[in-house]
Amino acid sequence: MKQKIYFKTFGCRTNQFDTQVMISKLSNHTLSTTEESADVVVINSCTVTNSADASVRNYISTIERKNPNVKVILAGCGAHSKGEQLFAQNRVFGVMGHSEKENIDLILKKTERFYQIGDLEHIDSTIVEEFVGKSRAFIKIQEGCDFRCSYCIIPYVRGNARSHKESDILSQIERLATNGFGEFILTGTNVGSYGKDTGSSIAQLLEKMSQIRGVRRIRIGSLEPIQIDDHFKSLLNEPWMAKHLHIALQHTEDTMLKKMNRRNRFATDFALFEEIASCGYALGTDFIVGHPGENESVWQEAIRRIEQLPLTHIHAFTYSKRDNTPSATMTPQIKGDIAKSRHKMLSDLVGLKNLHFREKHNTNLEVLLEQERAGIHHGYDQYYQKITVQSDEDLSGNWVFITQAEAQKEGNYAVL
Repeated sequence: MKQKIYFKTFGCRTNQFDTQVMISKLSNHTLSTTEESADVVVINSCTVTNSADASVRNYISTIERKNPNVKVILAGCGAHSKGEQLFAQNRVFGVMGHSEKENIDLILKKTERFYQIGDLEHIDSTIVEEFVGKSRAFIKIQEGCDFRCSYCIIPYVRGNARSHKESDILSQIERLATNGFGEFILTGTNVGSYGKDTGSSIAQLLEKMSQIRGVRRIRIGSLEPIQIDDHFKSLLNEPWMAKHLHIALQHTEDTMLKKMNRRNRFATDFALFEEIASCGYALGTDFIVGHPGENESVWQEAIRRIEQLPLTHIHAFTYSKRDNTPSATMTPQIKGDIAKSRHKMLSDLVGLKNLHFREKHNTNLEVLLEQERAGIHHGYDQYYQKITVQSDEDLSGNWVFITQAEAQKEGNYAVL
């Protein structure tokens, strides 16, 4: 008898893609829409911080209450960091590593508890032709990371950087484009390292992707400043490039960047952001608030530099200790209330910058609408700005052209 499988995904876009890979391999089982009705729950876990691990443990506890007889299988990054412990504690029926996800159909048939962690050298060959419940397609182009930032455990649970086969990537995009997808989001552990091991580059891949019929817009997950070279810059004005880049800085004060073992420095970051912004781009970044050593003078300099940068989006993290990383032993630790206050200051500042950008870039918006409820649609424009569109017609999954939108505090708004 076929089992009903429920997938719970934590964390990043890479995990979202990995879940789609597993779903695509379910030939002898069916999907469940709830944990309560499932025979098996597969948790695609995140382990980027201690709190991410806690979220997974809490979710397991929730499942135990909702469906005591369900089998829980732990996958994802947490399988490599906490899987052995959770397995020993009998909290999960099985543990499967990254390299095992393409074998999910066979793994789900196991009747005895198992710990199948695999290796950190595997590269998927699965070509995903459909994304359940999505109007945009995520394309994983690489795996792993060669950087060793002091706060980060991800290279140790994802492995070193390695690129997916170009032919597999392009074949997947061709099939998805044939299935009606027009927007593609490139994702991976460290996207900008694509091609480093194969003699190619992300710029070369972008050019080949753009030649596939049906490709309308390409977004890129997150890039490191040092990965944006002249070849990449030459593509900035191409019509298929989303006018938004997320460039991971993590901080703007150089002594903190050194503590974090980062490869970027503010002077070159500022010049890069100014250059790209001059091409009409919205720009986002990651920023870790409250990392050990971020005293008041360091913070004041950092926030002053944030004011200078042409930022429109911020993915701000309050530092959370990650066991077994260099940062975990650094001092002085920053008190939680101080870090929380700084996080709000940063978010408010960039939120205001975002509003000012939207006020200047609220015309001729090309929007892919993703969902509809009671005549209200939501989507994102070419600047990765969220927009609410009111229409009597169901336009879900369609591209629309907005002549002018109203830039409101919480996002753009338009009526069709």
